[in-house]
Amino acid sequence: MPGQRADARRNYALLLAVAEEEIARYGAEASMEQIGRRAGVGSGTVRRHFPNRHALLEAVFRARIETLRDHARDLADSSDARTALLTWLGAVTASTATIRGLAVALARSCATEPGAAHAHCASAQLTEAGDPLVRRAAQDGAVAAGVTITDLLTLVTGLALATEHHPDPAAETDRLLNLAIEGISPTPQTR
Repeated sequence: MPGQRADARRNYALLLAVAEEEIARYGAEASMEQIGRRAGVGSGTVRRHFPNRHALLEAVFRARIETLRDHARDLADSSDARTALLTWLGAVTASTATIRGLAVALARSCATEPGAAHAHCASAQLTEAGDPLVRRAAQDGAVAAGVTITDLLTLVTGLALATEHHPDPAAETDRLLNLAIEGISPTPQTR
């Protein structure tokens, strides 16, 4: 995008933000036409940035995954490893619960991407981002022995899938995560 005009960059960012809201509301079947209308741009502009639904969904998911990766990096040097891990898990949980379809994408992403692309799939990126947080929390005795980042991401994905049709999936997923934390952390939860 660096070579794009300023208005094209603004349109892209606006379309991405509106798409995220529409996908949260309607799931992966959100209307591309409605996204364009809400963003105040024509269908040609939508198609120039996102030639098809897959490209749009991929951009939304990629942006969300990058945000979660950045968040993990920001928390890596926190003085309280347990709080850092739980804060990040809460953010992952909120993302998977509010962007309907992200949990499925995480569950399938590496299974459908061949070898060389494996490091770029969503779950591999989250595993890489969250692993230092889990290892540090384990070193501090804040996570039960044997708990891995893969375990925690599987748990979060399962919670998001289980609550997808709940009237308030984000709140229900967070509630269930808090219940599960009691099983993965030897220290009583104080989130």
